[in-house]
Amino acid sequence: MIENKKKIKIFYWSPFISKVATVKAVLNSAISIQKFGQERYQTSVINSVGEWNEYENKFIENKIGLVNFFKKNQIQNFKTKGFFYSRFLYIFIILKSFLPLLNLLKQNKGSYVIIHLLTSLPLFLNLIFKLDNKFILRISGYPKLNLIRKFFWKIALRKIYFVTCPTEETMKNLISDKIIDKNKIFLLRDPVLNIREIHSKLNLKKDEEFLNFENKKYYLAIGRLTKQKNFSFLIDCFFEIIKKDLNKVLIIIGEGEEYKMLKDKILSLNLTNNIFLLGYKNNVFDYIKKAEAFLLSSLWEDPGFVIIEAAYFGKKILSSDCRSGPKEVLQHGEAGLLFKNNSKEDFLVQFEKLNNLNYTKLNKMKIQAKKISKNYTLFNHFKSIIKLIN
Repeated sequence: MIENKKKIKIFYWSPFISKVATVKAVLNSAISIQKFGQERYQTSVINSVGEWNEYENKFIENKIGLVNFFKKNQIQNFKTKGFFYSRFLYIFIILKSFLPLLNLLKQNKGSYVIIHLLTSLPLFLNLIFKLDNKFILRISGYPKLNLIRKFFWKIALRKIYFVTCPTEETMKNLISDKIIDKNKIFLLRDPVLNIREIHSKLNLKKDEEFLNFENKKYYLAIGRLTKQKNFSFLIDCFFEIIKKDLNKVLIIIGEGEEYKMLKDKILSLNLTNNIFLLGYKNNVFDYIKKAEAFLLSSLWEDPGFVIIEAAYFGKKILSSDCRSGPKEVLQHGEAGLLFKNNSKEDFLVQFEKLNNLNYTKLNKMKIQAKKISKNYTLFNHFKSIIKLIN
């Protein structure tokens, strides 16, 4: 009987210093295994320096373990923005976590360790010490490999149990570059959609700021305000669009280091009545559901969580054809329109097409998008990852 068997332990290693999409991926992955496989598996998230403290209630609610290396948050008083500060924090986390992580691994022989962020420490420990753990490296986005890192990966990944990628493009690139044994690398789609959570949030009291836009037609973009998301480009494009139609409205949800630059740009272009920076929102689903269309201007993604959420809601989607996710998610134009990455001219052409799609074409795109989004549910993620583990 399953209940008499010892549960298989699965640990997640993913230290973070800002709320990137990987945080959601780790949470949803752990929730999926605990929800659908709780009789056989016990998942735990390693809380290296207190970065996971604010999610404690969510862990308790979903019966996910939280392994605390320290009682108090070790980084709450540190600056996190900027290249220097972020690199300093990563080194700090590695030094503080070295012995606690090593001891945890030795005490839990035979366990699985899924590595998401700050991968160098667990990979190094696995390489140097004779550990009886099965390490799974989760790659999100094609890794930037300088000569030293490429050399380290080629050696360290010889001892890895297996590697997973969220998109076929990333997987194929890693295989073609001969960084990882092709027999050790697999496609594993991210658990983007927690259907129960989505509908629960839709039933919450509406955000006061949302009520200002509820009855207006607006286009929506969501993401951290960073170079990657390319919102400066999107604002430039909308400047051209608004010249022709003063009623067009763009909402950008997210926070990040480019906030002031983007705000100043909106002011200088006299677009304060048309483009709105709303900052971080815990619940974006009301905004997605009511949006005229969803726009993704990123320079790169893998695969782009918000585009999958927009697809689930059956939204019209216009995305850059950047590597390495949106083309795959949108089935190369079958489930949404694509424009040439960072091309204002092509964006404007495709934006016009988006607004003039006939009913048959639009309906076909929405159905295809909804169908594809189901590949990214918690249950499908659970089935895929357990198949690999078993």
